[in-house]
Amino acid sequence: MALYQPEPVEISTRIRPGEWTEESLTQLLASYRTRIMEMGASASEVVEEVERTEDGAVKVSVAWVKPVMAEAEGYTEENPGNPDRRQL
Repeated sequence: MALYQPEPVEISTRIRPGEWTEESLTQLLASYRTRIMEMGASASEVVEEVERTEDGAVKVSVAWVKPVMAEAEGYTEENPGNPDRRQL
């Protein structure tokens, strides 16, 4: 019997200025989303965050917010959390 771990699973990276395009960013997010869903996350449990820095870099995070964690932090489909997080 496996112990359920409610902590989120996250894949993230920071890409330097000039090393990404909108197209490559979309592809990267899709690949991270696929990897998280292959781990067992449902689409509604996947949260993406893209932060663009003033210097032209981008910070990307795709997380599996598991149900117990989501409830504890107040996530719902109507309120997915941080306003900087977005579903693509």
